[in-house]
Amino acid sequence: MNEPKVVVGAAIRAGDRVLAAARAYPPELAGLWEFPGGKVEPGETETEALVRECREELGVAIAVGERVGGDLATGGGRYLLRVYFAELTAGEPHAKEHAELRWLGPAELDSVPWLPGNRPAVEALKALLSA
Repeated sequence: MNEPKVVVGAAIRAGDRVLAAARAYPPELAGLWEFPGGKVEPGETETEALVRECREELGVAIAVGERVGGDLATGGGRYLLRVYFAELTAGEPHAKEHAELRWLGPAELDSVPWLPGNRPAVEALKALLSA
């Protein structure tokens, strides 16, 4: 069996709120919410991948911080998701590849349907943002 590909997600913070993004595609995932990010390319660190993905998907520059929770298996075990806190350093997020973006506070994190693989990170975030 092939090793799972590492994908990274950015829990971009603004105060006690975090940026969530609704998938526009593929059709079976459209309308489900995730943390912006994507696949780590060969020769790229996880931090470099997050910076690149946020620039491509949102048009922003970020500073990557600490990990949120542990490794999360997604896509039927094909992917290993690692979520990191991040802060905006330049730009205002725009949904270039997503259907919608929303800033969610701790009490609002359950107001959107998350991708199942993102759910453990959401639970970890709730505790961290409320602390």
